[in-house]
Amino acid sequence: MTRLQLLRTLRHHISLSQKRSLAYEQNRASKIMMYVGSGFVILYLIFLAVMFAMIANDSESTTAYELMYSLAPFILAADFGFRFMAQQTPSQLVKPYILLPISKYTCVECFVVSSILSPNNLLWMAMLAPYAFMTILFSEGLLPMLGFLLGWWLLIVINSQWYMMARTLINDHMWWWILPVAVYAIIFSPWYLFKFNTFLDFYGQLGVGTTFFHPLTYLGLLALLVAMVLINRRMQFHYVYEELASAKTTKLHNVSQFNYLERFGEVGEYLKLEIKSILRNKNIRKGFISSVVIVTIFSLLLSFTDIYDDNFNSNFLAFYNFGIFGLMGLSRIMSSEGNYIDGLMVHKENIISLLKAKYYFYVVMLFLPFFLMIPTVVQGKCSLLMLISIFFFTAGIEFFLLMQTAIYNKQTMPLNTKFISKGSVETNYWQIIISIVVLFVPVVIIVALLALFERNTAYLIMMAIGIAFMLTNSLWIRNIYNRLMKRRYENMESFRATR
Repeated sequence: MTRLQLLRTLRHHISLSQKRSLAYEQNRASKIMMYVGSGFVILYLIFLAVMFAMIANDSESTTAYELMYSLAPFILAADFGFRFMAQQTPSQLVKPYILLPISKYTCVECFVVSSILSPNNLLWMAMLAPYAFMTILFSEGLLPMLGFLLGWWLLIVINSQWYMMARTLINDHMWWWILPVAVYAIIFSPWYLFKFNTFLDFYGQLGVGTTFFHPLTYLGLLALLVAMVLINRRMQFHYVYEELASAKTTKLHNVSQFNYLERFGEVGEYLKLEIKSILRNKNIRKGFISSVVIVTIFSLLLSFTDIYDDNFNSNFLAFYNFGIFGLMGLSRIMSSEGNYIDGLMVHKENIISLLKAKYYFYVVMLFLPFFLMIPTVVQGKCSLLMLISIFFFTAGIEFFLLMQTAIYNKQTMPLNTKFISKGSVETNYWQIIISIVVLFVPVVIIVALLALFERNTAYLIMMAIGIAFMLTNSLWIRNIYNRLMKRRYENMESFRATR
């Protein structure tokens, strides 16, 4: 079998594996929602293309090339961030083929090449192609326009390979986040070292070299792309083989027994399980640390910068800051428990105690953003009543909504494996809808309340709503349990199939 035939076969296998998944129907609904969202993104990019084209055509000091290449750092940084939501690394797909009698690098190489040919790399053409058509085609001709688009396509593909390298290292250890942060700090250094106009001029002049009239630049970009593909191929295989062979040694730690939680009975036992899961399991610990880091960053932004000082932005960011633990933890409730769901189902009403323990744990975690945002109260950016009302509103109605996903989540999240697992948790459409509601509806509610009532009255109403949901948590947790039990056999089958 030639490499081209192998590439086609592997792509066909990926398509079949998605269709055979027990979650195919819900994933298809999620994909439809993603396609609709992508349609809006494409329309927005076309709008940006028209706006930038008008600026370039009206400008006498800046050419069309310089204007778009001056924005290259922003475009490539945004492209890097968006890929975290949709693109898997080849190491997450290659496990079933490692033991086949083919070259050890061939499968990884095919997946890397497949990522280059992915339609995702053409998304930015929704902005670049209309822009080039309106600014370059009629003034300079077809070949310069094609050269401009080819240069950009090479930059985006190189950026996709850079993403793969960074994502693989980050999956290995959280400390690797320092690498992309350092790279983008260097890229944007002309901005904060000099002036914004100097930053734009620097990259505008630098980017002109990738036009049709400089073929050596294309050879340089192609050489860079080939080098990154070769590095990626070796890196992906190294991490897959290392995890398959269990090459890393595990250090034993003495973990506290948390005996003080025994006073809470069965709920206390599940609280100990939640804490020990974070301490012992890599993927759960990574998600928890990510939540803490994001909460800290947003708290610092609110406290010590004036970027979000207006009422709308401060309210939105404060709500989002309190909701991060729930969005990153409760939205995937039961996914890690899918690894041992059969044991949980042995005793009647075990799940109720588990749900209560998770709810209490995440309510306690809300004290972290609350205390981190105290400086905003001292500086007069937020009132103490506002923070208290958001605390109770998040613990009440937002956590109530997020815990509904326990009914619909049925994809097992691996506890430790990162590269040879069956992939990340597949998001269902209920999880997407509930997360969107939790993100945006509270802000709409507070804006409506502030329009109808005096500020303190609005916050008191929000606090009352949140406290009402908190006091009735036993009722709605039991309701979640009863609805979950009606779907238990369907969910258990899916949990087993996705381990």
